[in-house]
Amino acid sequence: MQDLLARMIGKKLDVRCGGASSLRGEVVKVEDGVLHLKDSEQKTCYVAIDKITVVWKRGTTNNLRDLF
Repeated sequence: MQDLLARMIGKKLDVRCGGASSLRGEVVKVEDGVLHLKDSEQKTCYVAIDKITVVWKRGTTNNLRDLF
């Protein structure tokens, strides 16, 4: 997962961490098992990569094969 996220620096993602917990933002950095996301208000959020269950690349499509 860390390698996948590292290739998405600069991309906007939706991230789900299990249950109803989800986040949205631009990938700023991936380091030492932590995903750094910046939200629309330019606030940075830090997410433990081992807690992430699903990642969606944000775009204009609803078709999963077009997302990656």
